[in-house]
Amino acid sequence: MTANIFLNAQPMRKKLFSVMLLLACGGLTACGVTRDYKQPDIAFPDSYRGGKPVIKGGPADSSAAMLPYQSFFSDTTLRELIDTAIAHNIDLQVALKNIDYAKEGLGAARLGLLPTLNLQVQNTKNSPSDNGLQSYKNDYTASGVMTWEADIWGKIRSKKKSALATYLKTEEAAKAVRTKLVADVASGYYNLLMLDTQLDISRKNLGFADTTLTMIRLQYNSGQGTSLAIQQQEALRQNIAGSLPLLEQKISAQENALSILCGSMPSTLQRDRALLTLKVADSLPSGIPSALLQNRPDVRAAELALRGAHADVGTAKASLYPSLTLSASGGLEAFKASNWFMLPGSLFGSVQGGLVQPVFQRGELKAQYNKSKILRDQAELSFKSAVLQAVGDVSNALVKLDKVKEQEGFVEQRSATLHKAVENSGLLFMAGMVTYLDVITAENNSLQADLDLASIRSQHHTAMSDLYRALGGGWR
Repeated sequence: MTANIFLNAQPMRKKLFSVMLLLACGGLTACGVTRDYKQPDIAFPDSYRGGKPVIKGGPADSSAAMLPYQSFFSDTTLRELIDTAIAHNIDLQVALKNIDYAKEGLGAARLGLLPTLNLQVQNTKNSPSDNGLQSYKNDYTASGVMTWEADIWGKIRSKKKSALATYLKTEEAAKAVRTKLVADVASGYYNLLMLDTQLDISRKNLGFADTTLTMIRLQYNSGQGTSLAIQQQEALRQNIAGSLPLLEQKISAQENALSILCGSMPSTLQRDRALLTLKVADSLPSGIPSALLQNRPDVRAAELALRGAHADVGTAKASLYPSLTLSASGGLEAFKASNWFMLPGSLFGSVQGGLVQPVFQRGELKAQYNKSKILRDQAELSFKSAVLQAVGDVSNALVKLDKVKEQEGFVEQRSATLHKAVENSGLLFMAGMVTYLDVITAENNSLQADLDLASIRSQHHTAMSDLYRALGGGWR
């Protein structure tokens, strides 16, 4: 209302305001000074090294990464641990707070095209000197000031794109933390089951060593053995017994680590499954390498960083061009505050428009633009590096999984063979056909084979979990 009163009294300023408003509206639809973002070309291989060739004509992406962890992991206890970790893990909560922080910046950037409005109440009192030209002044003003910058060169839109990329990047970063968390909990759980199995095997072998020691002592007492045989068997028993405290310490440490991942104080974890009873789901497809652009959160985050850097180039370049700013103010003004509402005499209004072209800024704007281009180039290189690393991670995981499966087969055969050797050595020893050294050797070999089998089975489970993470699974 105040602006209309002012414009009616000032025809020339009204025309000027109309022209500037027309230019500003044209600026809203003007093109930015930078080209739209285009994803860098990356030559993906048709299949992963170490993986099976992808059948042409099949689905674009049928990899294990598309499965949520609730479907990927069959063990109920493990799924419950992962659920707890996702709900309470501190690192993941920090990542989620980063999303909230970036969301605030995005919300502010989305309002960048709207004008700013400030309300102010001001009293100006001037007491001049007796010999000066100024007169005494006591002025009361209540006004509203609105300022708007026309986005002619896309500077505000580029800031909005950059804020959006930053927000989405924090989302992908949180997904990456979640993916790593899922794999870390699974790896820790399988390691815990391996330690449980090794402790159980060691306790059983300790009992077997006690039985053998008793048998050797009986033979010694009957004059069929030597004290050396007793000493050798006692040494073997002591070696097995000495391994138990170390395994118990490792179990406690692994339980503590899992508790911390789950966001709780260190405590004992309940588990009702044995490692060797768990089947490994290693027949799931790995998909195609190009699917990593959609499945790997860290790759997606790297590309969003590139998008943000590209938008920052637009912001920096737009700063080199003229900026059009419109401002309007209006309100009440009187020499006495009691006269504010004596309308229309106390009303005032003004409209200003300015077109500013930077000419000499000591090279700061040009340097900022050049630096933004360098940062964009760095972001593109980082994105390409992330893609290469992702493909390498999957290839390494596939080779590891294949070789662990092959190794596990040999270890299983060796363990079964040595179990039979222990049984046979005991029978032959009782019959006097072999010495105590043969029995001890068979027991040692069987014990080590059982421990190796537990270790390799844990590695098999962990290798599949690593592949799941490398493919980008776990965040859905």
